[in-house]
Amino acid sequence: MTRTAPDRLLDVLGAFDQDHPDLTLTELAHRAGLPLATAHRLVGALAGWGALERDEAGRYHVGLRLWELAALAPRGLGLRQAALPFLEDLYEATHENVHLAVRDGRDVVYIERLSGRSAVGVHSRVGARWPLHATGVGLVLLAHGERDLQEGYAAEGLAAFTPYTVTEPGRLRGMLAEVRRSGIAVSDRQITDDALSVAAPVRGPRGDVVAAVSVVVPVAGARTPALVPALRLAGRGISRALGWQPDTGRGPAAPPASV
Repeated sequence: MTRTAPDRLLDVLGAFDQDHPDLTLTELAHRAGLPLATAHRLVGALAGWGALERDEAGRYHVGLRLWELAALAPRGLGLRQAALPFLEDLYEATHENVHLAVRDGRDVVYIERLSGRSAVGVHSRVGARWPLHATGVGLVLLAHGERDLQEGYAAEGLAAFTPYTVTEPGRLRGMLAEVRRSGIAVSDRQITDDALSVAAPVRGPRGDVVAAVSVVVPVAGARTPALVPALRLAGRGISRALGWQPDTGRGPAAPPASV
């Protein structure tokens, strides 16, 4: 299938990811599957527009112009601005890693993170992606996702990151049902074997779950029940800031059927 010019431009931008934040022209051509001359022309155009930037070592990075454009996304800067006061309160109450995330396909994407120097080490960062089943925020978003999403996700294979990662579809279904029942998700050592995540939903004006907020703590000495009230408060506060009005009949949408 012949790739169009827009396809090739997107392939160049798509060559960057969490593990490859900077690339040489040769690396860009290879990862984008393009001849070097074509990559050189496209990279020049993208750099001229500001989508890419070239450092003193000759390596390319995603440019500030793309960040400015991405800030216009309604699930990006606007959501972060509404949520930030509540995330700061949650951090002050816990002094642990605090996350805000949204769903994109089968992944969770982190759009904000607050962390202290003494908090447990985590692999998350703003813009990072992880599979839905392996994180607290991801479990919340998957549990409140469409039925087709849940059925397809459980059937397509579940990646393991530690011996504790849930990889059995039946167990995942049970966890999602519990998240819908309790309103809280717990991801126990699924990404790293020293951390535990507790998460709660964030609802939009119509009551649908549009994001999730979480606290990640060391698994040693973790007091999960003590984190739940603060998480519920943060989730509801952000939801109200987004226009959710639970007391006027526009409360949470009915949960989807269990997968």
